[in-house]
Amino acid sequence: MSERLTPETARTVAKGDALPAFDVQVTRADLVRYAGASGDFNPIHWSDRVATGAGLPGVIAHGMLSMALAGRVLTAWTGDPAAVRSYGTRFTRPVVVPDDDEGATVELSGTVAEVREDEGERIAVVDLTARFDGKTVLGRARAEVVLP
Repeated sequence: MSERLTPETARTVAKGDALPAFDVQVTRADLVRYAGASGDFNPIHWSDRVATGAGLPGVIAHGMLSMALAGRVLTAWTGDPAAVRSYGTRFTRPVVVPDDDEGATVELSGTVAEVREDEGERIAVVDLTARFDGKTVLGRARAEVVLP
């Protein structure tokens, strides 16, 4: 499969196709920026003392940030955020972000689970995967993408 979906390559999209995978680094600075944008200033996303006091292994990324990062697999593939018709997931494990310059590596990928016709549009159902430290952080991450 090509890196970017085009009208020509969209005709050949089939069940089992892998979307281009990539890694994203998440740093504490990213968490601060996300908190400002989202309004979620819960201290488990910036204070080791509060996070560990709540039973977490350390400061964790916002679940919605992890979801958004996985969604980048779709937009990188389609080149068009408006092509994403629906997207849902469950949060299963946290992304623990250390207080250093490197941060946490989140591995992102996707696989076409189904291609179907719906009201004259060709829809790809994509299963997304976000992994941190070798374990998935999202459960049942699935999206519908309108193919060009």
